[in-house]
Amino acid sequence: MDNLSYLSNADSAYIDSLYQSYKQDPQSVDFGWQKFFEGFDFGQQSESPGGENASPESAAHALKEINVLGMIYGFRSRGHLFTKTNPVRERRKYFPGKELETFGLSEADLDTVFNAGVEVGLGPAKLRDIYQLLEETYCQSIGIEYTYMRNPIKLKWFEERMEKNRNKPAFDVETKKRILNKLNQAVAFESFLGTKFLGQKRFSLEGAEALIPALDSVIEKGADLEIEEFVIGMAHRGRLNVLANIMGKTYKDIFSEFEGKYNKDLPFGGDVKYHLGFSTDVETSSGKKVHLSLCPNPSHLETVAAVVEGITRSKMDMKYQRDYKRIAPILLHGDASIAGQGLVYEVLQMSKLDAYTTGGTIHLVINNQVGFTTNYKDARSSTYCTDIAKVTLSPVFHVNGDDVEALVYAINMAMEYRQRFHNDVFIDILCYRRFGHNEADEPRFTQPILYKAIEKHPNPREIYVEKLLSQGAVDKKLAKQMEKEFKDLLQERLNESKEDPGAPTNPAFSGAWTEFRFSSEKDFESSPDTSVKKDELLNVAKAISHLPSDKKFLSKIERLFGERLKMATETHVFDWAMAELMAYGTLVKEGRRVRISGQDVERGTFSHRHAVVKVEDSEEEYTPLAHVAEGQASFEIYNSHLSEYGVLGFEYGYAMANPYALTIWEAQFGDFFNGAQIIVDQYVSSAETKWQRANGLVILLPHGYEGQGPEHSSARIERFLELCAEYNMQVLNCTTPAQFFHALRRQLKRDIRKPMINFSPKSLLRHPKCVSPLKDFTDGKFQEVIDDASAKAEKVKRVLFCSGKIYYDLIEEKEKDAREDVAVVRLEQMYPTPYKQMDAIKAKYKNAHFIWVQEEPENMGPWPFISRIFRKSEFDFDVISRKPASSPATGFAKQHLAQQAHIVAKAFELKNIEEVKEIVKKASKAKTAKVD
Repeated sequence: MDNLSYLSNADSAYIDSLYQSYKQDPQSVDFGWQKFFEGFDFGQQSESPGGENASPESAAHALKEINVLGMIYGFRSRGHLFTKTNPVRERRKYFPGKELETFGLSEADLDTVFNAGVEVGLGPAKLRDIYQLLEETYCQSIGIEYTYMRNPIKLKWFEERMEKNRNKPAFDVETKKRILNKLNQAVAFESFLGTKFLGQKRFSLEGAEALIPALDSVIEKGADLEIEEFVIGMAHRGRLNVLANIMGKTYKDIFSEFEGKYNKDLPFGGDVKYHLGFSTDVETSSGKKVHLSLCPNPSHLETVAAVVEGITRSKMDMKYQRDYKRIAPILLHGDASIAGQGLVYEVLQMSKLDAYTTGGTIHLVINNQVGFTTNYKDARSSTYCTDIAKVTLSPVFHVNGDDVEALVYAINMAMEYRQRFHNDVFIDILCYRRFGHNEADEPRFTQPILYKAIEKHPNPREIYVEKLLSQGAVDKKLAKQMEKEFKDLLQERLNESKEDPGAPTNPAFSGAWTEFRFSSEKDFESSPDTSVKKDELLNVAKAISHLPSDKKFLSKIERLFGERLKMATETHVFDWAMAELMAYGTLVKEGRRVRISGQDVERGTFSHRHAVVKVEDSEEEYTPLAHVAEGQASFEIYNSHLSEYGVLGFEYGYAMANPYALTIWEAQFGDFFNGAQIIVDQYVSSAETKWQRANGLVILLPHGYEGQGPEHSSARIERFLELCAEYNMQVLNCTTPAQFFHALRRQLKRDIRKPMINFSPKSLLRHPKCVSPLKDFTDGKFQEVIDDASAKAEKVKRVLFCSGKIYYDLIEEKEKDAREDVAVVRLEQMYPTPYKQMDAIKAKYKNAHFIWVQEEPENMGPWPFISRIFRKSEFDFDVISRKPASSPATGFAKQHLAQQAHIVAKAFELKNIEEVKEIVKKASKAKTAKVD
């Protein structure tokens, strides 16, 4: 409930003080008061000037001129609180209201002429006419919140458009017939499904069918305003209707999905019909072609928002030279989800950042006024579900969902605004849900009063038909004919679907993906050649180690780049950061775009990357990878805002739209990905199986036990490995810079695309032994398994398998004691698991025992996965690790060191596996030193 506005509390002394400030400096007062006083000065120059010798009557009139201006501003800022926008509920009451007395006026003033009428385009006008204009503009089927925007140009833009025609659509008869046709399709489609597929979930649009003509209109309007493509994201409510009546998915295919048909030849699990995506080309009434993409979405309602924004930006970069006018995202929300899901806020905060902007999003809220069963009063604290829009100063339309023309009018204006200002805009469609959350649900259990009203309420088509009949725009026969012809068509398609034994197909590799395919087992038996010729590699290394001589950089930066240049010109031995940057440099030189984002990625959380450097005492930046070679592809790296869920979703969408770019998201610390677990679960790990959508996104997760406590040690390798199956993604823990170099390049060197999860190092970034010689880059490729080059198989009694940083602790111990009876083997790629290479290791060390060694507790890290996939093999792995724990790591530095030393000691001190088991058993019972 709003409190009293400042207008109702204003007194003449306060107004006079503001006026004196305004005369000295108009910018010293609020924009709204500036407009008041402009009108006041105008009134001073009228027939009743208020000067020193003014009569009491003229002074009173001058004050009322201000009051009328206050009324105008009041309607503009608060008129949305008094609209007729709720079709099935009585609106809450707000005080103060919109009565004349609120603004210091009365009925006695109704026939008085006020110059303030100039402000609304009437010229000097009676109060009665000014009030009527405001009432019709701001308090009917459309309410709008916009006066909090701080840009006078935008404010004037809205005022001129709305007040000129009083927010009343003036569509011609043909447009009205088109609206009726789309509304008829929406209503009849839902009715048909409800009668033919009783009891099946479809998440009906009933109650919000006006959405369909609104989407149809925004596509038409957008095409006229240069839009060539829309990317659409929505949850499940109304998705089938949108697929059928906007996207053009055939009714036959939709009916086949209701019949439960599937393609036995495709090894995919699929998804329920109301989660599926679709893409198509449509032709508008003016003959323009527009491409539409509806992104698949899981039941995590708002998750798709970030993905859609990423897809849009990717296409904008790839196809439209970042021309915002040619492509736009449309996001459909529910009222409960837009108010309750934190991802909405994350995505909104991205909307104006250089890394993520897409030129403005059209947000449509299907406001059912109830969540699953929860009343809107229990679903949010804000007045409106769309109040989050104010974060980005985005305008919000509140529209009665029963008034389809008002909705079409509003969405057209929203499209114009987006194309003019390239900002987000929201449309809150006040409607209802005729049935429960799904068609088998009983909404009266929790909403008895609301659903009594809904039961009696006519649908939007019935309401619109009556309106058109009263206007004489259509005759009754046309409306009935439309309904009959459409239902007959649906029946024909249903009959066809029943007769056709085949299942609907959705081409997986089309558009930008035509050169790609699904993977097979053979693709992971060995890696492709990703080496780079010596001269080419060194030229790239030199280019990225060069700083322009005419600019002054921090001495530490100049020293760092000098060391890098030394690697390129003298030592030819490269550390982790240099190998990573060389991978990017060789790719962009080969014409492949590279995009990286995440928290502090430009410098790198651990101050290792320095892909972007600042000129000293300046905000000027220099990006060496943007200057590798003439005609190179784009290299883009962006520090993100403090978001994981939103940014990971965005980058996944970016990679989904462009398989030719290397797209990377890096977590500040590996465990931070858990804030984006939904993206990992619903998209990264399962999208190919559910929706046949491949993706080559790279996720970098710093991982390793260095005594930094439970939050900055483990990136939860076990969580990713438990999701691995059907060759859905690659899980790596590289131990050398060259391995990382080849892994990055491998992403773009095959005709398949798979997400790559790389558990990147922290301490190894500067470890003196974690370096790679030039030949590992020029002659090599990624090795899924790295054998112990120093081991002689006939002498080895124990093989220590490991992954990642622990290798350096183990190899140091082996070299220190010159142990020839132990081999240390690195599993660089945990999934897809390189069984053939593992078998070769087994055959080589046929007289040895095999032990898995890891830093993580026994119930974490790779071990749960390793023990499961090799449980029936000849490896008979045992494990050395920290003991099972609820927390990933200790927070005490000394305890960490003791644990780490104990793991290494156990790995080397024993002669056979039985002794290992005995020591582990005794150590677990020990109460003295808490080192396990």
